[in-house]
Amino acid sequence: MNFKNKVAVITGGAHGIGKAIAEEFAKEGAKVCIIDKAEGEHFVGDISDKNVLETFAEKVIKKYGKIDYLINNALPIMKGIDECTYEEFQYALSVGVTAPFYLSKLFLPYFGEGASIINISSSRDRMSMPQTESYTAAKGGIAALTHALAVSLSGKVRVNSISPGWIDTDYTVYEGPDAFQQPAGRVGNPLDIANMVLFLCSDKAGFITGENICIDGGMTKQMIYHGDHGWKLEI
Repeated sequence: MNFKNKVAVITGGAHGIGKAIAEEFAKEGAKVCIIDKAEGEHFVGDISDKNVLETFAEKVIKKYGKIDYLINNALPIMKGIDECTYEEFQYALSVGVTAPFYLSKLFLPYFGEGASIINISSSRDRMSMPQTESYTAAKGGIAALTHALAVSLSGKVRVNSISPGWIDTDYTVYEGPDAFQQPAGRVGNPLDIANMVLFLCSDKAGFITGENICIDGGMTKQMIYHGDHGWKLEI
């Protein structure tokens, strides 16, 4: 996969999964443009703000004149129904759904041949823990936005999403139940996601669009019943 002279835009690219994606693109010769709230050499800004998105997109196009890959990775806040305010819920949706939509719209006239949009969802788009409504709603929204955009942008941009499961951004190696509760036998790390992003952006994935790929070590495929295989429900 050679991405020499390709332009990759990554939201939330200063840390964790986003940073790994940015580094892998850079290794393969891509020009990487990052926007993140964290201070750094990248473009610093809050993607919940419409004006920030417009300014960022304008700078990218002014510098490169095109875009090849848009990776919507920025992390929404996670708060539950007991504590999440109206404003916080709206903020989560702005970061997790509205910003990916609007960046796709802003960059649409400038996508190059073979362009791709990759949306980072979560395995929480299909399963939940208590008190996670803001995050889960945003991740479910971006998963649905993916197939809608794939149809609307047919023939111009391929659009896919990835749903990570447990990804340890510090590359911690876990043992025991934490590892083996995943059928793959381990906890994931950011490269598990970055590798799939680059594959989906490559010509090797040219017939894949509108798809959501869950990378969770098989955890969402494992049926669990109280009393089976040592599993116990404790309330």
